[in-house]
Amino acid sequence: MAQLVKDVMQRDPLMIDARTSIEAAAHLMRASDVGDVLVTEHGKLRGVLTNSDIVVYAIAAGRHPATVLAGDCCDADWPSVTADESASAAFQLMHEHELERLPVVDDGHVVGVVTLS
Repeated sequence: MAQLVKDVMQRDPLMIDARTSIEAAAHLMRASDVGDVLVTEHGKLRGVLTNSDIVVYAIAAGRHPATVLAGDCCDADWPSVTADESASAAFQLMHEHELERLPVVDDGHVVGVVTLS
């Protein structure tokens, strides 16, 4: 029997609220030794904020990271999967989009994350 996403996902993904500053997000990412974090709004996935987003939308734009919100510069088009999808389909999606992390959602709410590690 094929493995499902729920069999391989981490159930406690690193998340921040969309109203969190990207400065605070960067501190969390550094402390957690990751290059991205899931961004939620009212409990639902808003997107994924990467360290590259922080550089492009704040630093390179001359904006102070303490004043820029994660929800304003996260990638809202990041793909996601549900827990009942096949793990192989999730890994294929990650490969196609060159992702290291893939959010797992249930009715828009984050329930986990699939990672390459």
